[in-house]
Amino acid sequence: MSFVVDSSVWIDYFNGRQSIETETLDRALGREVIVIGDIILAEVLQGFRHDRDYLQAKARLRHFPIVPMLGETMAITAADNYRRLRKQGVTVRKTIDVIIASYCIEQALPLLYSDRDFDPMVAMLGLQPLPKLAP
Repeated sequence: MSFVVDSSVWIDYFNGRQSIETETLDRALGREVIVIGDIILAEVLQGFRHDRDYLQAKARLRHFPIVPMLGETMAITAADNYRRLRKQGVTVRKTIDVIIASYCIEQALPLLYSDRDFDPMVAMLGLQPLPKLAP
């Protein structure tokens, strides 16, 4: 199975925060195909303060398939999805989340996330959440 892991889960994982999501990621490593979007890669790597940590994370993440998540077609799809949510009374705090969700929807890839902003995208847009491990 292939799936995408949102930046929020990667950040928690690299910071050693334990959660259902990071445990799900940890168990999938080496067993499943984890796809990393280019914008997720940028968002995760920009947060490292120390060069050593940045270089280690960059080396580890480059072992996964890295895909472009935004181009002209996806930009329009993400804008349409953002507008659709807004018309239903949902204001998404970060455009990048709509881009990630739209990419996952279009590619039929489940998303492992811990950011509650994706919940309306599951309910209203058909985003497929990756099932998480039982606590």
